[in-house]
Amino acid sequence: MVRDGAKGRRVRTLSAELALKTLRSGPDQAGRLRSVVEQALVFTGATLVAVYFPAEGGGELRLVASAGVPRTLYGLRDGYPADGPSPVATAVRRGRPVVATSGTPGAYGTAAGGEPPDGAAPFDAPLIALPVRAEERDAGCLVAVTDDPAGFGAEDRQCLELYAAAAAASPREPAGPPDTPDMPDMPGTRSGGPAHDFDLAMDTGRIRVNNDVLALFGLAPADFDGRVDTLLALTVPEDLPTVMSVVEPGHMATGERELEFRIRRPSGELRWLRLRGHVVFTQDGRPARLVGTVGDTSRLRAGANDVGRIQQLATDLSNASTVQEVSQVVATALRGPLNADRIALAEVETDRLVVTVLDPADQSAWPEVWRSEWRTEWPDAPTRSMPTLATALREGRIAFCPPGTPLEPALAGVGTGGLAVLPLPAAGRVVGCCLIGWDSPHEFAPDERAVLTAAAGLAGQALVRVRAFDAEHELVATLQRTLLPRRLPELPGGTAVARYLPTTGGLEVGGDWYDVIHLQDHHVALVIGDVQGHNAGAATLMGQMRTAIRAYAVEGHPPDVVVSHANRLLMGMETDLFATCCYVSVDMEAGSGWCVRAGHLPPVLRLPDGGTQTVEGDGGPPLGVSAHAEFPLIPLRLRPGTVLAMTTDGLVESAELHYDDGMRRLAAALSATDPGHLGLMADALLDGATRGDDIALLLMRYDGMAVRPVRESWTVWRLPDAASHARRFTGRTLRAWGLPRDEVDTALLVVSELVTNALVHTDGQVRLDLTLIGDRLRIAVGDSSPRTPVKPAVVSWQDTGGRGILLVEAVSATWGTVPLSGGKQVWSELTVPPRSS
Repeated sequence: MVRDGAKGRRVRTLSAELALKTLRSGPDQAGRLRSVVEQALVFTGATLVAVYFPAEGGGELRLVASAGVPRTLYGLRDGYPADGPSPVATAVRRGRPVVATSGTPGAYGTAAGGEPPDGAAPFDAPLIALPVRAEERDAGCLVAVTDDPAGFGAEDRQCLELYAAAAAASPREPAGPPDTPDMPDMPGTRSGGPAHDFDLAMDTGRIRVNNDVLALFGLAPADFDGRVDTLLALTVPEDLPTVMSVVEPGHMATGERELEFRIRRPSGELRWLRLRGHVVFTQDGRPARLVGTVGDTSRLRAGANDVGRIQQLATDLSNASTVQEVSQVVATALRGPLNADRIALAEVETDRLVVTVLDPADQSAWPEVWRSEWRTEWPDAPTRSMPTLATALREGRIAFCPPGTPLEPALAGVGTGGLAVLPLPAAGRVVGCCLIGWDSPHEFAPDERAVLTAAAGLAGQALVRVRAFDAEHELVATLQRTLLPRRLPELPGGTAVARYLPTTGGLEVGGDWYDVIHLQDHHVALVIGDVQGHNAGAATLMGQMRTAIRAYAVEGHPPDVVVSHANRLLMGMETDLFATCCYVSVDMEAGSGWCVRAGHLPPVLRLPDGGTQTVEGDGGPPLGVSAHAEFPLIPLRLRPGTVLAMTTDGLVESAELHYDDGMRRLAAALSATDPGHLGLMADALLDGATRGDDIALLLMRYDGMAVRPVRESWTVWRLPDAASHARRFTGRTLRAWGLPRDEVDTALLVVSELVTNALVHTDGQVRLDLTLIGDRLRIAVGDSSPRTPVKPAVVSWQDTGGRGILLVEAVSATWGTVPLSGGKQVWSELTVPPRSS
């Protein structure tokens, strides 16, 4: 049996050797030097690795490859004079390593053969420069920088020497200046020097790209207008801030950047792209252009190299959200490429192993003991009877068993031609194991061992992550259910229903919300929105935005002011998230309303005749984007029988469904369903919806009010006899409405007390509103003071105030006060005989 970790060798050095053998056997020789640099980052404590070779003429050492953090953070330049005092040039001239430590000027160590360069200044972090000897006339240098104040240890230096030797044997592009010439005007053409996929002018936002990049974005050359905003518009909103941090001049002072982001092509297809770029500066140090390359990473080329295979496995594992998904991803990634006959994964639970995946699933493909005893758990007795497995789990070391290795019967039947036993480590313990078996004789090549070692570590970390994910998912789901309305209010002249469906994939809950707010004078506000992101932070912000919009609406602000206030509130919060919102205010008496959109998709109306109509009109940007944004009002007209449908983008847009197609499907479903039962209509609209995102749906059917109220208003002027004028107005109005004399007298008493109280205790305008509907007369007096009248607990015979509010309470069926546009409104409702028609 052969185990990972040969005698007398360090594990990291051995892993580096195995990885380099993988590079030598790989077919992709053009990018081999960059792979060498990237592997040096992985297997050493370096934060930056760079390779320099002589430029044409030999007077300067130029950078040809680098990986890690931006090199400008450590003071590394793109080139150094070959005869200068820099560690790069000194290592090349002397043919020996040069070690530089941060701190004291000239503090260069000489351990392990390192010698200080003459007259060199210190760098910002420990650095080692190792000569790279391809040919005597073509000598170069590999430079590694670390954040560890102690510098590089002996094993790290040994690994770096391996990669310096590998760099000498790697083909490379001819060294040239980093600031390459401008791209030609014709997209897709290439000229002398390293060409770039794109060239962005930082001051104008104009960008020149080749046809390959346009094809990645799904654009035809004839349709591209040369603006970077056109490409940014296709970026997935969650990834847009990261991309903007690259293309904005203020964020590019550190030079090189590399990132991956998602775009949604005009066809609706979702793709991952990788951008590599650096800034070209003007002579006065200002960023002038961003040049670089863009590539498609949606599907890494299988078999190109083993590093790519591990990268693809890491990407797939990052999308897995359950133990079963993690196990299936590992089985799919390893069994096929390794031509294995069977693979099993199990999770450690309280010192027991629970099988999560058997591939193939057919029980006849597995040994008899598996079929008869193992079911879904591996009992203690078979585990103890398999010392190979028990040792691997206890020591956490991978066991590679080539053909002929003596094995216990239960494991020998898994891989008669070869068996790999992989403990899955994470957080200092073994969280599971993976068995991979072959029927035909199988030899474990060094590159294959390196892949399996890396895969085991990734799988173990993924298992720990999804376990924590399950607990977080339940917490966030509970939080969101608590923040959404428990029930919708009964509406005058209408009916509303709502549905909320959380996503079924991953921790994708938190951002969508809806609300129905009963306002004064039979007005109703319907709100739906979506906070960026799907996590506990998005759920919390959703609750804050829902509460804020409800508060602004109840205060009596018009729809555009409500949304504007919510926008300024979000701008003032300490968050980078933004939210979309659609707010509709409906006058249930008149059947009219106003709609305001903040980056949200428009409502759809189902007309009484079965036709549909999208509410067209300009909208504002999402909330939290601009403090000075404007949110235009869009008028609505509702006839009895009209259904207003509001939803979030999860219902009409997904990776498989384009937005326009989704809106058309929503309109068709609205037209085809019966509006007589809104609950069944909502269920029909959600039937078959993809669950890649949260979905919120809010429906309101406008029926019209059977009994319409009558209203009159009076502005009370601040005159000595103002209360008398208010009583005369009230008397005339109520007698015209046909109220009996006794009810009129009671109403006059209430009006006198409320108006007098407002005139005495407040400043500004006072307004009297009378509303009669059915058997209720509502008397409301509004003023500009937010102070609520206080009912006295005790009134003695000598007190001159406080009796008025007690009198109002005594004669009213109910009374109260509400905030109203910076002031308040005190109201009283009296029971009166129904008005004769």
